[in-house]
Amino acid sequence: RTIYGLWRYGEVPSEQMEWHGHNDFYKVVTNAATAWLYGCSAVNCALLGIGERTGNCPLEAMAVEYASLKGTTDGMDLSVITEIADYFKREIGYKIPPRTPFVGRDFNVTRAGVHVDGLMKDEEIYNIFNTTKILNRPPTVCVDNNSGLAGIAYWINNHFALSDEEKLSKSDPMIVAIKAKVDEMYASGRVPAMSDDELNELVREADEARYKKFLLLAEKR
Repeated sequence: RTIYGLWRYGEVPSEQMEWHGHNDFYKVVTNAATAWLYGCSAVNCALLGIGERTGNCPLEAMAVEYASLKGTTDGMDLSVITEIADYFKREIGYKIPPRTPFVGRDFNVTRAGVHVDGLMKDEEIYNIFNTTKILNRPPTVCVDNNSGLAGIAYWINNHFALSDEEKLSKSDPMIVAIKAKVDEMYASGRVPAMSDDELNELVREADEARYKKFLLLAEKR
């Protein structure tokens, strides 16, 4: 209302107005976008939303918001968002909360078998947008006691970058054997999710010949 009033009644040009906010009420992105829509030409942002108290408006969030509102990126390469997050983690040692939208480790990871089943049938059923194309982050799964056959099949297909013709279905004997091993571990009291190294070993144990074939296929890609 203030911004609109300044523009409409105070005749302050949009180019001379910018908005600065913090995330005290979880509304920093909403308020920043609203400021744009009501006539403010610029909003203050920080990479990953790092800032005083609850943080500033995340630059990556507003880049995606801009594309959503305008229907175009106007030349922005949004996959750089992933590169920025990787740089902060690798070079600076910054720990990004895992569930942070767009940049968190778990932002497009699912554990539930029913969701993975949807991903296998049609990615659009579960994934909110094409994270591979836009952010260079394919949807992934975290295998635990809730993943089911679909979760294990999706992990193998994704981890080894299998083509559509090579992908395993959840009824494949290898998948069934691995799930039995996973279920056994959790029945014995395991709590953490399975690591990639552990899953690699389970694939090797289930069928070493196919495991070696998967490795060769992955290397070629």
